[in-house]
Amino acid sequence: MELTTKQRAKLRSMANTMQPVLYIGKDGITDATVKEAYDALQARELIKCSIQQNASISVKEACTLLCEKLGAFTVQTIGKKFVIYRRNEKKPVIDI
Repeated sequence: MELTTKQRAKLRSMANTMQPVLYIGKDGITDATVKEAYDALQARELIKCSIQQNASISVKEACTLLCEKLGAFTVQTIGKKFVIYRRNEKKPVIDI
């Protein structure tokens, strides 16, 4: 399943007021980071992540890597932040 333009637009508008829940620092994407992102996606389905200034990985690289490991979709990347989405099959929270 890929996100359509309308679905992506709806998710972007929902993420607009969100605060980042995952911060990626100088260690980049670690197993702990993946676990934390997995748990957040299970609970919320839509999360905003932020790359710290001293991070050794770019925003696009971090977003792509996390999406691959978690089976999630990129909603948007702006500056040092990105938003990802993964539907919770058991208890969907967001209806798109």
